[in-house]
Amino acid sequence: MKISLILKIVLCVVACIVIGGLSGLATSNSINTWYVHLNKPSFNPPNWLFGPAWTLLYTLMGIAVALIWHKGWTNKLVRNAVYLFAAQLILNAFWSIAFFGMQSPVLGLMVIVVLLVLIVTCIILFRRIDKVAAWLLLPYLLWVSFATVFKP
Repeated sequence: MKISLILKIVLCVVACIVIGGLSGLATSNSINTWYVHLNKPSFNPPNWLFGPAWTLLYTLMGIAVALIWHKGWTNKLVRNAVYLFAAQLILNAFWSIAFFGMQSPVLGLMVIVVLLVLIVTCIILFRRIDKVAAWLLLPYLLWVSFATVFKP
């Protein structure tokens, strides 16, 4: 059965938002307690912006992976790119658990460094398949890179 691009986009966006939302549960308890005491840069956005920003990022990520998936699941490069995307998405969720849930900037830093490597690798692999999909991941890369500036 062939699935349309629109349905793939919907499925992928929903999956990304659900995974992000679940990892956000670890974040929500720490936002008004532990997180407020971190040394943050002067250009740190207000707390209310994080939810909409992540929703937009997860939407772009879902569209990107759907574009890749739509290139044909029988293509080994496509399958590898989707698996890599899934791995980085899971690691993204674990970062929220490590950083916010466990309130561990050190573990969060270790996770985010690996996450950044996976995101860059994903962008490189996506670019070989679909340049638009690769570009759609750039805001995500920038946002995650920004998260490395938090200090206890």
